[in-house]
Amino acid sequence: MKQQVWKIYMLALVSFLVGTSEFIIAGILDKVAEDAGVSVSAAGQLITVFSLAYAIGTPIVMAATAKMDRRKLLLYSLGFFIVGNAATLLLPGFGFLMVSRAMLAIGTGAFVVTALTVASKLAPADRQAGAIATVITGFSTALIVGVPVGRVVAAAYDWKMTFWGIGILSLLAMFAIAKTIPQTEGDEPIPLGRQIAMLKQPKIAIALGVTFFWIMGYSVVYTYISPFLLDVSGLSESEVSIGLFAFGLASLVGSKIGGFSTDRFGVARTLVIGMTVHALSLVLLSTVSGSAAVVLPLLIVWSLSAWSSGPTQQFNLISLAPAASGIMLSLNTSAVQFGMAAGAGIGGVVAEGSSLSAIAWIGAAGVAVAAAAAAASFGGARI
Repeated sequence: MKQQVWKIYMLALVSFLVGTSEFIIAGILDKVAEDAGVSVSAAGQLITVFSLAYAIGTPIVMAATAKMDRRKLLLYSLGFFIVGNAATLLLPGFGFLMVSRAMLAIGTGAFVVTALTVASKLAPADRQAGAIATVITGFSTALIVGVPVGRVVAAAYDWKMTFWGIGILSLLAMFAIAKTIPQTEGDEPIPLGRQIAMLKQPKIAIALGVTFFWIMGYSVVYTYISPFLLDVSGLSESEVSIGLFAFGLASLVGSKIGGFSTDRFGVARTLVIGMTVHALSLVLLSTVSGSAAVVLPLLIVWSLSAWSSGPTQQFNLISLAPAASGIMLSLNTSAVQFGMAAGAGIGGVVAEGSSLSAIAWIGAAGVAVAAAAAAASFGGARI
């Protein structure tokens, strides 16, 4: 049993590596833009490309490989991820960087989804949910540790140093998976038509719309968080690193608060209040500058409120279709990634055409739409 637990934690550690590759770009966006010779808004489209490739490519890959041995799929997806990582480091030009982000996204998505499946099968029947949560925590920890550490490394040396580290550790991870993870049978694929059919139900369509606008509003600002904190909020380089760490730590706490509040106060109240605070915190961020003592607490409130909606929204979607929970979570993941892509794209347009300070207002508007849609969908439920 202890050996199986160790294997689950190993999958969580590798999920941390691939998660860092996703989140890190937002933390070093200004460094990447400077090195690639493009504007910050153009560099932000690296996140758009990643999210679109994740949202579209991952379901296709998982459907095509549904019956493949899961250990083999872990190795293939991690191998593809390593190739994408190498392309980031070795191929010249911004165009190749865009291609490498798409490759990293598909490798990341396939690995994480497969790791969740394998972890649940390695655990005893009464601990499968905990095993899945462990892998998800590993992925989420990238936001807490990977992003601020990446920022420090990028400031002290070069932004590519982070990807060198990820690449080397991923090679070691491939070896560890090949030696320790047992062969695991695949699953029957879920027909795409069955997934699309769920979108015809108004309540589900509205709920997924809430996810899209909530994440879009979040992503509009988070994509450009480093240049925003430097240029708009007036923080120093060291204060930005501290802010990113505080933001990541608060995201973990926010998820816990969301789960607790959902159980204690219900979905409607938790979701609407959380998103309202989320929108207000973004508005306030755009109005203060120059003082870390004010900006850092606002960052924490933003992160707490934003991430509190995650478990609540997942529970909400599962409640709408309990017999199709897997499909609902899959659709929600796609809505998240499409929201990330839209937010990064809109943020780039706003930052280029208006100013960085305006992205907070646009982000707040997106979250406000999500809060209003959620409140309307709950109808007479007491908020």
